[in-house]
Amino acid sequence: MHSISVVIPVYKGETSLPSLIEELLPLTTESRTQGGRRYVVAEIILVHDNGPDASDVTIRALCDDHDVVRALWLSRNFGQHAATIAGMSSSTSEWIVTMDEDGQHDPAAIPSFLDAAMDQRASLVYAKPSNPPPHGAVRNAASRGAKRALNLLFGGNQSQDFQSYRLVRGVIGRQLAAVAVSGVYLDVALGWVTDRVVSVPVFLREEADRPSGYNYKSLFAHFWRMVLSSGTRGLRIVSFLGITLAAVGILMALYFVGAWMVGSVEVPGWTSQVVITLMCSGAILVSLGVIAEYIGVTLNVAMGRPLYLIVDAPFYTLPVDVAPAADDAGDSSAGTEIAPER
Repeated sequence: MHSISVVIPVYKGETSLPSLIEELLPLTTESRTQGGRRYVVAEIILVHDNGPDASDVTIRALCDDHDVVRALWLSRNFGQHAATIAGMSSSTSEWIVTMDEDGQHDPAAIPSFLDAAMDQRASLVYAKPSNPPPHGAVRNAASRGAKRALNLLFGGNQSQDFQSYRLVRGVIGRQLAAVAVSGVYLDVALGWVTDRVVSVPVFLREEADRPSGYNYKSLFAHFWRMVLSSGTRGLRIVSFLGITLAAVGILMALYFVGAWMVGSVEVPGWTSQVVITLMCSGAILVSLGVIAEYIGVTLNVAMGRPLYLIVDAPFYTLPVDVAPAADDAGDSSAGTEIAPER
């Protein structure tokens, strides 16, 4: 049996949460994916992020009505990523699903996520919208442009897959939540510790009868945080640029000295002034490059980027119909090779 924790950060969920929970409840009894794998949603974690509506009242009512639903209460509004990380750290299942509370994400896709993870040997599965997100043409275009810019500047193409509807191995999500610090973009942090990432086509539904919690200012701040937590590639660019310009400066200085020696420079003192300027500028740029390298090392430590994560053996080493045994903490010791009969 594959156990799943569903983590839902709640900001404006007063009206949308009850219907979403009703859709999730059928998954809390033993079911099978299309690929034949047994699974169950073992818990639904609602993380109250102190929104402006009466979401807290709705959360209390849902917890009272359903044993599988439990709440986490944050002291103030920390934002979607912080609330999601808080829920992940409190989860206990073999897999973690994160999703929004506004009804856009269809819970019926969860079994497909599990099949994709097992079939393609992936530790992280993203929803890939099969239709344009229902946010308007301008916001959708800005989102696509921001992700392309991030890929161009910082390499790779993983940011194209970033979605708040995702499935991640529980042991990875919990350990990452323990080391991620304030300001780290969750999807970037997930990319630190896993390179097996796949996506599953999902139809995005219309949001519930509530406006989006993001305006353009907050969306830009969201993008900028993604840039700042995308690693030290930007600092490496500064370092490379400094060394390159310093080398160009030395070559130009040699050229002007040669021109002075053959009498091509008629203005007294001009050559020495240019050579001093170029050499000093090169030294400054190289120094900035070295400083950037040191800042990069410090940045990785400050962001909580782990040197490694130790996980259990992969779940996909098991045959489809063989269920891993659950340990006392609620995790599965899945992936353990099954000994042959003696």
